[in-house]
Amino acid sequence: MLYIMRHGKTEWNQQHKLQGRTDIPLNDEGRKMAEAAHTEYLDVHFDVCYTSPLIRAKETAEIVLRDRNVPIITDDRLVGMSFGCYEGLANSFQIPDCPINVLFKEPASYTESVGGSETFDELFARTGSFISEVVTPTINSGKDILIVGHGAMNSAIICQIRKLEISDFWSNGIEQCKLVRLI
Repeated sequence: MLYIMRHGKTEWNQQHKLQGRTDIPLNDEGRKMAEAAHTEYLDVHFDVCYTSPLIRAKETAEIVLRDRNVPIITDDRLVGMSFGCYEGLANSFQIPDCPINVLFKEPASYTESVGGSETFDELFARTGSFISEVVTPTINSGKDILIVGHGAMNSAIICQIRKLEISDFWSNGIEQCKLVRLI
């Protein structure tokens, strides 16, 4: 089985700031969300957990898997999607002509980097290599995987596994600290 989870809440989530690769820790609410997930998913079997190297994802994985003998392995390919110079920007949707908004509102039209942001091609290349080099062989060996990551990065994995069009990139609504079964 393959499961995926988005990290718990951070201060920047509460302030509606674009986080991307900025290394923001969980806040108290995010830790409580992870604690609730720890309890809710105690009966779900995982052989291994792969996580983003960013602290909010690693801490979520550590809390969710506390007291379980599940190795937690960081992989740089699972880092959050870079939003370039727009990281830290609050309430981008309230800025009508903000170039990064196309990524969220019209993903099929987001074909080039804006302000140093990561493109879908770059995001899909790195998450695709993780799927082919780590996920597929591990699943084929009969092991259950948990990936703990970020909204856009998780959506890229979901799109590839479920063979979704880029226009459906955000259609899965990745809730924080909720487990999604992919395979």
